[in-house]
Amino acid sequence: MAPLLPTIHDPADLRRLPREQLRQLADEVRACVLDNVSRTGGHLSSNLGTVELTVALHYVFDTPEDRIVWDVGHQTYPHKILTGRRERMPTLRQQGGISGFPQRAESAYDTFGTAHSSTSISAALGMALAARQKGETRHAIAVIGDGAMTAGMAFEALNNAGVYDDARLLVILNDNDMSISPPVGALNRYLAQLMSGQFYSAAKEVGKSVLKAAPPLFQLAKRLEEQAKGMVVPATLFEKFGFNYIGPIDGHDLDSLIPTLENLKQLKGPQFLHVVTRKGQGYKLAEADPVAYHGPGKFDPSIGLVKPAAAPKKTFTQVFGQWLCDMAAKDGRLVGITPAMREGSGLVEFEQKFPDRYYDVGIAEQHAVTFAAGLACEGLKPVVAIYSTFLQRAYDQLIHDVAIQNLPVVFALDRAGLVGADGATHAGAYDIPFLRCVPNMAVACPADEAECRQLLSTAFAQNHPVAVRYPRGAGVGTVPALSLDALPYGKGEVRREGRRIAILAFGTLLYPALEAGQALDATVVNMRWAKPLDESLLSEVAERHDALVTLEEGAVMGGAGSAVLEALQAAGIQRPVLQLGLPDRFIEHGDPARLLAGLGLDAAGIRSAIEARFGTA
Repeated sequence: MAPLLPTIHDPADLRRLPREQLRQLADEVRACVLDNVSRTGGHLSSNLGTVELTVALHYVFDTPEDRIVWDVGHQTYPHKILTGRRERMPTLRQQGGISGFPQRAESAYDTFGTAHSSTSISAALGMALAARQKGETRHAIAVIGDGAMTAGMAFEALNNAGVYDDARLLVILNDNDMSISPPVGALNRYLAQLMSGQFYSAAKEVGKSVLKAAPPLFQLAKRLEEQAKGMVVPATLFEKFGFNYIGPIDGHDLDSLIPTLENLKQLKGPQFLHVVTRKGQGYKLAEADPVAYHGPGKFDPSIGLVKPAAAPKKTFTQVFGQWLCDMAAKDGRLVGITPAMREGSGLVEFEQKFPDRYYDVGIAEQHAVTFAAGLACEGLKPVVAIYSTFLQRAYDQLIHDVAIQNLPVVFALDRAGLVGADGATHAGAYDIPFLRCVPNMAVACPADEAECRQLLSTAFAQNHPVAVRYPRGAGVGTVPALSLDALPYGKGEVRREGRRIAILAFGTLLYPALEAGQALDATVVNMRWAKPLDESLLSEVAERHDALVTLEEGAVMGGAGSAVLEALQAAGIQRPVLQLGLPDRFIEHGDPARLLAGLGLDAAGIRSAIEARFGTA
């Protein structure tokens, strides 16, 4: 049998295939996903689960004229393969290559950039109503994962969408929760097609018009319909929002998906299709352990993931997870909170040891922060483990519910700075600027793993909100002490005495700063705190040096370097200051070390920038 995938250059080619060949094409797409992700690393389980759904959507709808919004974007590798990017898949998530998420600048088929969850229904509704306003008949389809449905934004969009009975909007719930048994077989397929067909919709409307003349009969019929459908589908909730609910159907059965989508394409008004898929579908190892294969690095598909022979350095996430367990054992007031990032934020062991003090609130960052505030009001000590990029989604709650009330909530900000292959959407570039301007907030920037544990203890000891920001992966490999000793609050330290130039480092860039300082014979200061700034140390260092350099793996605009300038001005100290950090542009995906070097934030780049500004000694 001749391979089909090499003949598919865009969805128009796909739509020319006979339907009976789509099963073969789906198998080839799945093999292509597995082959490429095993070579580059990336998201695997979710993409193996969306192959048939992707094929069906591009087969039925006239993409890109019809808009598909994927939520979240880590399930779009099959979509990329079928929309002209198959040959570029070996560059996936590599510097200069294609993104692991949809990007409008990358393809006309990527209609909306999605890397944070729960935005698809809002965006697709906007597209559907824009089409209505412009007199266009195209469709807007939002494909949203079951986890993303836990966020309030998804329900805000459903609530808004249900009132537009002429919007050509289709919401597809990709339900891949392993606890849900997918309904399969001929009866389920028949019911799904029947309920999505014109006959069922027309009959329902005729029945309503007849029975409305007799309100008691109408209400009785409505209740009977809801109860009858409720025996096989959880329809009532979504129909209360104003959607026509169809499903659940098997998301891997093309003979069910395609006729159902074709029927839905003919209907007006908000439609809701519930499909059940399996993470890791078609690759037994990923099916058995979809969490392990959610975002693997490179691996041999014939063998699967292999644990490294030698234990690598502990990551900052692991350091945080161990500190959380140790501090919880010491202080019964500690509670841990995560917005659906148990594994990513290092809370697996904490959940096992302290299940009654562990709270996963789902993909609901706003709720997580206000929930923590409520716990703190009652005398508990919440620790919110959250990625820096996701804290952005709860900024109002951070200010209004935590900071104004000066509640002792610790924010453990993972993935601060550049994150590598996930790119601009996941980079923790903005936490210092957006946190340090908030009264009552403090921001700690540990330089290494040992200091991270100590500063977490310092943060926990405070009676006001404190954020501790640390990067993805490991640092220089310093081994944290077993104790829970804290460091002095708001105090830095001089790590190297030099002359003429002083480098003020915030966070893990301390170590390239020390290397550059050695070459330049410059003083190097580990500032530790972006807020409160150690102003006495800053003044002392400024008075005995000709110039200062600030260094941070975060946005320069409004960042720690800006805090230094503000403090110097307030103290009446005039010194030239060179601010080094992330520039005023989004940094795309790539190897973190190479990205930092390209931005001049490695030792050689720091030295070069200082010499260019202040000359050689």
